[in-house]
Amino acid sequence: MAVPINFIVSEDKMDELTHVDPAGKASMVDVGNKPIQYRSARAEGAIYLRPETVDLIKDNKMKKGDVLTVAEIAGIQGGKKTSELIPLCHPLQITKLDVKAELKEDHVLVTSYAKCIGQTGIEMEALTSVSTALLTVYDMCKAVDKEMKIGRIKLVEKTKTNLSE
Repeated sequence: MAVPINFIVSEDKMDELTHVDPAGKASMVDVGNKPIQYRSARAEGAIYLRPETVDLIKDNKMKKGDVLTVAEIAGIQGGKKTSELIPLCHPLQITKLDVKAELKEDHVLVTSYAKCIGQTGIEMEALTSVSTALLTVYDMCKAVDKEMKIGRIKLVEKTKTNLSE
């Protein structure tokens, strides 16, 4: 059974930075002694568009092509490249990356679900997937909409489950 991780950090852990060595230099965390677990994360974000831009996407009339499908594929590619983009992220054995781009009244909502088997979480991959998909929408629409705003990017859920469960 997957149990959501508590996002609250206890006060005694607040001053412990995990990615800094004793000399204050950036350092990748050693996760070698942590148990291998099933891990998952969900993230979401939005890009706000003018009504005319929404109509162009809806009618698939954007010059660069199918905005939502291209954004979803870009999100998957971005998630797979997370450890190459974020310097202290570990490469993970990703088992699933699902990115959905949904056209709403005044924005595109992007959601991401990522799964892995490993010793560290996959939330950065979920967040990178969302961010990459949103940037792709921006790139595909920038010629017709100079007022786009990307926002609300957040981690929605993070779980870990022991392999024996």
